[in-house]
Amino acid sequence: MNARITLAVAARVLTQLRRDPRTIALMLIVPCVLMTLLWWMFKDVEHSIFDQVGPALLAMFPFIVMFLVTSVATLRERSSGTLERLLAMPMGKLDFLGGYALAFGVVAAVQAALAVGLSVGLLGLDVVGPVWLLLVVAVVDAVLGTALGLFVSAFAQTEFQAVQFMPAVVIPQILLCGLFVPRDALPDVLSAISDVLPLSYAVDAMETLTRTTATADVWQDLAVVACFALAGLALGAATLRRRTT
Repeated sequence: MNARITLAVAARVLTQLRRDPRTIALMLIVPCVLMTLLWWMFKDVEHSIFDQVGPALLAMFPFIVMFLVTSVATLRERSSGTLERLLAMPMGKLDFLGGYALAFGVVAAVQAALAVGLSVGLLGLDVVGPVWLLLVVAVVDAVLGTALGLFVSAFAQTEFQAVQFMPAVVIPQILLCGLFVPRDALPDVLSAISDVLPLSYAVDAMETLTRTTATADVWQDLAVVACFALAGLALGAATLRRRTT
């Protein structure tokens, strides 16, 4: 893996994103709008509900958005022949995947700063732990979504097929991460499945930061999410084809 090539790939991806205002809006503006909508829904009912579900959604939005954008963008690179031309150059698969992860990690940092700043600063989300660690969890979670998006894009032939992976990869994690039912209250089989889904640990980390200043459990959860992200990048490198078939 060459650092110079990886940085060049990241710069190329960021340049492409800058020329696509709709994608920028999806990644940066939509999460803030959705958090505001959620706060507005419970504003006159019971604000504690927003404090309960807000951290889980702060973990979900970076994961979902980056998974969707990355899977479609990578497939577009492959179907247009751009990926084949790039990999024909002295560039390794990890250079390509690392560049994508780095570029979307930068975008995720901006996305997390906007969403967390809005939720904590303006919407009054109660956070007991350090806010900067909330940002770190959101960024690592976004990199996880990027890694899984890169991985599943290898199995899609069209952008529509890439989107179809969401019900298989993303929605089960949303249902079992503890947003609707606490994980310890799930049936045994579902609880066991939840224990091997990375989004569960991202949500746990976010929720821990809203309850206590102790961060040991947060770092453990963060390490699990990071390991899943690295595994996703490794699988992406294993399934990335140099030639478009």
